[in-house]
Amino acid sequence: MGQPTRVLVVEDSRAFGRMAAHAVESRLGLEVTIAGSLAEADAALARHADERVTVVTGLSLPDCAGTGVVEHFVGRGLPVVVVTGLFDPELRQRILGMPVVDYVPKDGPACIEAVVDLVRRLERNRSLTALVVDDSRATRQQVAGLLALHHYRVVEAADGAEGLALALGNRDISLVVTDFDMPNMDGIEMVRRLRRERPRSEVTVIGISGSNSTSNSGLLSARFLKTGADDFLVKPFEREEFHCRIELNVAALETIGRLRDLATRDELTGLYNRRHFFAAAAPMLACRGPLTAAMIDIDHFKRINDTWGHHTGDVALKAVAAVLAGHVRPGDLLARMGGEEFCMLVPHMADDEAATFFDGLRAAVADLEVVAGEQAVPLSVSIGVNPGARDSLDMLLQGADRALYAAKAGGRNRVVLAAGAAG
Repeated sequence: MGQPTRVLVVEDSRAFGRMAAHAVESRLGLEVTIAGSLAEADAALARHADERVTVVTGLSLPDCAGTGVVEHFVGRGLPVVVVTGLFDPELRQRILGMPVVDYVPKDGPACIEAVVDLVRRLERNRSLTALVVDDSRATRQQVAGLLALHHYRVVEAADGAEGLALALGNRDISLVVTDFDMPNMDGIEMVRRLRRERPRSEVTVIGISGSNSTSNSGLLSARFLKTGADDFLVKPFEREEFHCRIELNVAALETIGRLRDLATRDELTGLYNRRHFFAAAAPMLACRGPLTAAMIDIDHFKRINDTWGHHTGDVALKAVAAVLAGHVRPGDLLARMGGEEFCMLVPHMADDEAATFFDGLRAAVADLEVVAGEQAVPLSVSIGVNPGARDSLDMLLQGADRALYAAKAGGRNRVVLAAGAAG
């Protein structure tokens, strides 16, 4: 996600400013600066000129009021969340006519939760890519602009064929907003073909149409949804409704992702678990070329738990896991198999490369600094490597296990290849 955001809370009510700042800091872990006037806000922006800043502002400041406050910040290209108790329909329309993220009515404690949620969404959206598909350039720009206000990375396509190629070729795309009536391929056909390769757990799709007939829009909605879309909007749509629909669908995608992680990830380290390892290993074994298996075990781990406690043991496990995760290459498979033991499958690596690769991993773990109180906790791993074979998975792992046993017997903190050569 890159550089974290600093949140600038601009409020004439110090009590509200402190409550909002505490909620953002404690819930999101972001740095917050409070300003009570436009002058204080400008001074804060000057101090943090090299940081990314999101502004949460009221409309009643000692040195400025109303839409002038908003114009001041959006004129500097800053994302702005407006929080105010002054709303009337005319003011609401004027605020939403500006390039603001959103507004939040100041109507009790719930508004603090709404501010936190908006800031969280802005941070999350920076890592998400959205695709807008529409043959109308004006509509594409309108929808892309709304998504960009909420910090999505946006790509565009002028018809269904181009949109399908982009959505299948770029797996980072997790949100598609598509029109129906387009040349070359309409939106419904695009969604139908997209769903053959990208399920709802990977990408959420929202259909849109300019049909002004209630019956026609209802029919199009049903067709989109039955084909595989997750939602449907009729143009022209209200900006607030658009953002609410987008958020509901992206949040559902997040929930699916969390559930998938619960099934495939180790809760402590975030690495793949044993169950996922065996499921993912099968297709790797079916491919051509050498496949190397490595068993990795933290040395004297029971001693760490007994001496410094299980909390320190957990810290050590997470630290080692982070080193392992940073060492793997694209296409490698890494998992925590249980306790202090990890396993890697590494394709297309010669024997001499494997020795160098895993000794570099061993050295990186040995350089780790984990401290318990004022004492350094020594960390090292023993690694058994079974290189170059493409036998059954059981035989690969058994060979790596035997090499790991030899590494332990030989003094630990070393790499042993199943063929007998020591790293």
